[in-house]
Amino acid sequence: MKALLQRVRQARVEVDGKVVGAIGQGLLLLVCAERADTEQQADKLLAKLLKLRIFSDAAGKMNHALQDLDGQGLHGGLLIVSQFTLAADASSGNRPSFTSAAPPEQGRRLYDYLVAQARAAHSTVATGEFAADMQVHLVNDGPVTIPLHVTS
Repeated sequence: MKALLQRVRQARVEVDGKVVGAIGQGLLLLVCAERADTEQQADKLLAKLLKLRIFSDAAGKMNHALQDLDGQGLHGGLLIVSQFTLAADASSGNRPSFTSAAPPEQGRRLYDYLVAQARAAHSTVATGEFAADMQVHLVNDGPVTIPLHVTS
């Protein structure tokens, strides 16, 4: 699975002018399932992002993970948005190819699986709408943006 993780002060997703998912401080995860991906990659991705130490401690060092925030009286949300364009291959020509992206049925199944696992593991999880034309609004904190690629 490919993902782009952004530490945010706030983020929301709109579909047809209506907010379908929103968080305050936390992480925005743009995620793409690829053809060979399985639930195992989704599990690895979730485990990594929940433990990734990218939130500042009292000294200003990135020492806290999303799952640590609740224990400190802070609230950290997770907004998960499907984005098949992360599979883009623009190495030849001027039109990207998306052939490595999972077919829609597989992509939806893995996205739904990831969201269910995230909700079981974390207190605040919001989502976009799979395969919808979405507008994603965010205030990137830092900015901190980290690409993740999980393979088997």
